[in-house]
Amino acid sequence: MENGNLREAKLKDFDPEVWEIIENQMHDDETTIDLIASDNFFPKADYKAQGAPMSGRYSEGYPGARFYRGQKNVDELERLAIERAKEVFGAEHANVQPYSGSIANIAALRALAMPGETILGMSLDAGGHLSHGSIVHITGDIYEAEHYGVNSDGWLDYDAIRKMALEVRPRVIICGASAYPRMIDFSKFGKIADEAKAYLVADIAHIAGLVAAGIHPSPIPYCDVVTTTTHKTLRAMRGAMILCKKEDRLRPGSKKTLADRIDSAVFPGIQGGPIVPTIAAIAVGLKQCMTDEYREYERQIVANSKALAAGLMEHSFNLITGGTDNHLMLVDLRDKGVDGDYASAILEEAGIISNKNKIAGDKSAKRPSGIRFGTPAATTRGMKEKEMGTIADWIHHILLHPQNVTLRKDIREEVRQLCLKFPIYVRTY
Repeated sequence: MENGNLREAKLKDFDPEVWEIIENQMHDDETTIDLIASDNFFPKADYKAQGAPMSGRYSEGYPGARFYRGQKNVDELERLAIERAKEVFGAEHANVQPYSGSIANIAALRALAMPGETILGMSLDAGGHLSHGSIVHITGDIYEAEHYGVNSDGWLDYDAIRKMALEVRPRVIICGASAYPRMIDFSKFGKIADEAKAYLVADIAHIAGLVAAGIHPSPIPYCDVVTTTTHKTLRAMRGAMILCKKEDRLRPGSKKTLADRIDSAVFPGIQGGPIVPTIAAIAVGLKQCMTDEYREYERQIVANSKALAAGLMEHSFNLITGGTDNHLMLVDLRDKGVDGDYASAILEEAGIISNKNKIAGDKSAKRPSGIRFGTPAATTRGMKEKEMGTIADWIHHILLHPQNVTLRKDIREEVRQLCLKFPIYVRTY
């Protein structure tokens, strides 16, 4: 397009290369089964909000205290998102500006601990996240990071965590995980943090939707700060939030409240102006959390997860902890003759999208022994327990015959046919 009104040009006409890539991705989404636990598809209203005209608005600061004029509508929007976050999760204070879950975790730690102080988080190979103090993450550089793991069966051992917390006396304890298939007892973590005189941060990025729907116990009553992404099981557009108590439990009567410190840590501490359309989409996503339809969706996520786990175990797959309570499962492939990297690659050839994952004791993140499956995206499409059983059969056949390329091609067509029955209901480009 050499001439014409650029302001009115459609994407396909102005930039066909980008348009084609987006179309290809949407085609891939529609013809494959996404079992990545952190992925999801979003309601049409969320996509519309994400593309709001507010995208060009720069809005450093917070509602009523911006550094730019012309912020009346932005202030109203952010206040709405904040109030919905507080209502959905029962939180005293909410910040909806963080760009990502990692940024939210960095901000939480910045508000609670000084550089060089000790933090205690879940190790990466046990199911924790990079931003919980991993040596390869900035949190591992800034803080003296210690890590707890899981027992030989893959379960959290709260007595061992308590013992470690009393030994290392961390300033902050982080609970929550990226690859832990069981319910987390936040009340036990709360007691450990009280005894160790530590702040408690819960990262519920993966289970936020289950918490919002009342399916997983909430960390809000027990934790000083709760961080979460807004996609994954929550099924709002990609962003993050920080929820916290207003007052500081360990420093009662402090002139600067915990809520104030969280807000300052986000802005101006580690980021500039928020992405306003993302806040709009978060607000829309949080509204869906208040509906019966949403609560049924979250219930189905867990039902599908349990069905997929049961199907895999019927085929003699070794699931860490022997099953799942939430949206994901972690499979130990050491007895299958393939590692997680190769397994995920050949599954992708058959149209089943997953991710390799470390399990306890693994040294390499590039070729780990585990593979992780999750059900949020497939559940959004409308798939249920019957489809999970079929998918488990496909996974079994593919990994039982890892050298059989013809088998993968045949299953790829079966996957495509199944996906045609469960179209993704939103096209925005």
